[in-house]
Amino acid sequence: MVEATAVAAGTPEKPGLRTRLAFGFGAGAYGVKDGGFSYFLLIFYSQVIGLDARLVGLALTIALVLDAISDPIVGYWSDNLRSRWGRRHPFLYASALPTAGTYLLIWNPPVGWSQAALFWYLLVLAVLIRTAITFYETPSTALGPELAKSYDDRTALYGWRLFFAWVIGTIMTVTNFTLIFPAFSTPAIPNGQFNREAYALYGLIAAALILVAILVSAVGTHGHIRHLREAPPRRALGLKAIFREIFETLFRRDFAALFAANLFGAIATGVTASLSFYFYAYFWGFSPQQTGLITMSVFASAIIGGSLAPVISRRLGKRRGAVIIGLLAGLVLPLPIILRLLGLLPPNGDPVIFWTVFGVTLIDVGLVICFQALVASMVADLVEQAELATGRRSEGVFFSANTFIRKSVQGLGVMAASFVLTLAAFPKGATPDQVSADSLMRLGVTYVPAVWLLWTCMILAVSRYRLSRADHEANMAALAAREG
Repeated sequence: MVEATAVAAGTPEKPGLRTRLAFGFGAGAYGVKDGGFSYFLLIFYSQVIGLDARLVGLALTIALVLDAISDPIVGYWSDNLRSRWGRRHPFLYASALPTAGTYLLIWNPPVGWSQAALFWYLLVLAVLIRTAITFYETPSTALGPELAKSYDDRTALYGWRLFFAWVIGTIMTVTNFTLIFPAFSTPAIPNGQFNREAYALYGLIAAALILVAILVSAVGTHGHIRHLREAPPRRALGLKAIFREIFETLFRRDFAALFAANLFGAIATGVTASLSFYFYAYFWGFSPQQTGLITMSVFASAIIGGSLAPVISRRLGKRRGAVIIGLLAGLVLPLPIILRLLGLLPPNGDPVIFWTVFGVTLIDVGLVICFQALVASMVADLVEQAELATGRRSEGVFFSANTFIRKSVQGLGVMAASFVLTLAAFPKGATPDQVSADSLMRLGVTYVPAVWLLWTCMILAVSRYRLSRADHEANMAALAAREG
C-alpha cells in the first residue's frame, strides 16, 4: 500500500507482460555483444588473426578507461534530456544502427596488417562499439525503476532482462558452434572455430540481431513515455558542475559496496568467459558440437536464474540472498577443473567428462544469473534513496555505472585472462593437438586461484550493502509525501 501511493504520473504499479517482454528482449542486444566479446574476441584475435593476447587485453582496457568518462556523461544526459519522446527513448532509437554497424566491422579486420595496425583497428572499434552500446544500454536499463516500483517487482523485472540477455546471447553462441563453425571446417582447418571466414558470417548475423533487439525494445516501451517522469528544467551547467552532481549522486556507502562487488564479479566473469573456450577446446578436448551443447545448457540456466531471483528476494531479502547465491556460484564454478587437477576424472573422451562439465555449467550459470538480477534490483533501489538526498531523479547515472561495470568483463576481464595465459606459458596460435599436457595443467593451476580470489572479494563487497526492504518502503513513502 505504501508503494502504491508513490506511483507517479499515472505509471502502472506493476509492469504488464508486454512491457516485461519488450524491456527484457532489448537486453538481447547487449547479450549478443557481450557474448561475442567475452567468448570469442580474445580467441579470434589471438589464435585466428595472430594478434598478441596482451595487445588484445590492452586495447580493451584502454577502451574501458575511456568508458569511465563517457558512461556517466551519457547517464546524466539521459536523466536530463527534454524531448517529446521523453528522457530515454531518443537514445534508444539513435543507438541502433551505430551499435550494429561497428559490431559488424570488428569481426572483419583487414588481412595482412601488422601487429601495431591490428591493435589500433581493434582499439578504435572497441571504443566505438562500447560508446554506441552505452547510448542504448544505460537509458534502456534506467527505465526499470520507473516501470516497476515495488521491492520484489524490480527483481522480477530485471530477472526478465537477464533472462533475455543470456538466452539471446546464447542462441548466437550456439549458432556458432552448431552451424557456423562446422560449416567452415575444411581439410586445411578441421576445426572451423579457427577459420576467420566463420567470424565474418557470425558478425553479420549478430549485428542484425542487435539491431532487431534494440528496435523491438524501443518500440515496445514507447507507449510508456507519457507515464514516465519528465526531465527537470534546463540548467546551464559546465562539465565540472555535471561531474560534481554525478559524484554527489554516486558517492554513498551502499553504492560503493555494489560498485566494488559488481567490478570484482565482472572481472571474474570476464576471466571465466574469455578462457571458457580455451578450456573446452584445449583442456577438455571437446568438439565444436559438444561445446555448442554445453552452451545450450544456458537456456535452462536462464530459466532457473530468472525464476529463482524473485523467490530469493521475497524469502531472504536481496543482500542476504546475493551473498548466499554468490557463495554457491563461486564454489561450483571451477569444480571440474579441480577434479581434473586432483586426478579424480577419467581421461578426455570419456562421456563422464562431458556430462560433468555440462551439469556444472548449467547450475553455475543459473546461480550467476540469479545473483545478477538481485544486484541489478539493488541498484534500482538506490534511486529513491539518492532522490531524497539530492532532489534529483538519477536512474541514468546509477545504471551508467552498472553499464561500465558490465563492460569491465571485456576490459579488465580479458586483460586478466591474457595474464593467466601468459603465466601459464600458453602457446600462441597453437591448435589443440599442439598444446602440451604441462601447459594445460599450468592453465588450470593458474586459473582456479585467480577466480576464487576475485569471487571472494565480490562477496565481501556485496555484504557491505545495507538498504533493506523496510528502508526501500520508507523511501517510497517519504517521496510520496514530498510529492503530495
